[in-house]
Amino acid sequence: MIEKTKNSIQIKEKAIIIGVIKNKYDEANINEYLDELKFLIDTAGGECLKKFTQKLEYPDPRTFVGKGKLSEIKEYVQAENIDMAVFDEDLSPSQIRNIEEVLECKILDRSHIILDIFAFRARTAYAKTQVELAQYEYLLPRLTNLWTHLSKQKGGIGLKGPGETEIETDRRIIRTKITLLKAKLKEIDKQMLTQRKSRENMVRVSLVGYTNVGKSTIMNLLSKADVFAENKLFATLDTTVRKVVINNIPFLLSDTVGFIRKLPHHLIESFKSTLDELKEADLLIHVVDISHSNFEDHINVVKQTLVDIKVIDKPCILVFNKIDA
Repeated sequence: MIEKTKNSIQIKEKAIIIGVIKNKYDEANINEYLDELKFLIDTAGGECLKKFTQKLEYPDPRTFVGKGKLSEIKEYVQAENIDMAVFDEDLSPSQIRNIEEVLECKILDRSHIILDIFAFRARTAYAKTQVELAQYEYLLPRLTNLWTHLSKQKGGIGLKGPGETEIETDRRIIRTKITLLKAKLKEIDKQMLTQRKSRENMVRVSLVGYTNVGKSTIMNLLSKADVFAENKLFATLDTTVRKVVINNIPFLLSDTVGFIRKLPHHLIESFKSTLDELKEADLLIHVVDISHSNFEDHINVVKQTLVDIKVIDKPCILVFNKIDA
């Protein structure tokens, strides 16, 4: 989590968030987008102090925002002793380096924050392995010479060969890690597949929806289970399956990880087996937070994510939650 510790007291890191308004749709929804990013930072343990936006046809390839806006941001960063600047779009390695040289603080993007939350939320060895794989795949193309040398952290794993630079060694270490994690997940996936096959004779229903819409609460209500539920993003990572009987009709109900706008594709790939619960479900219950001002956009994000992971042509029931919020 993005918190600092001083004299055994946790101090939240101070953050600012930056977004680019590229079109009229972005302009109408920019506050919603940045509020969601702020919620992500809050969930990760940080404290967002200010939002910065700029209208651009497309983000600056060098520094994401223009020089004038970056100078304005720098003044605020220095005046308020900001710890990190978080961008609502994924940044390229060169953008991170260029922005860091100007702002002289930690530079993160939306995907980095989401991965950080996933790493904190992962409870089982399976979820932790999936998140670790996603983190390394995200990190690999973003290595810079400013990166703390991994071989020192890992006790000399993948020692540097003759003529290799530190950055090449770091890449080799990470690639080795990725290979090992994929092999580990492959074995776990086989076990998960066996478990799912053992349940083939029962009707399977999966809860699906945007993050923090109340899926776990509904799961607890229907199954009388005690699935972790909290008013924070991605409270649930591990798929929970419970047997439910309603009107003498038994079925299996599963609660899966919530979706979000711009969900990092590394996470989707890493959580393949978890998301397979959706592929093999007989019925989807799409939970919607009807109290949210942008619930229609959330519905579309979930629908598109289901298409992206090839969950199509499934019977689906829309359930509007938080009607009393």
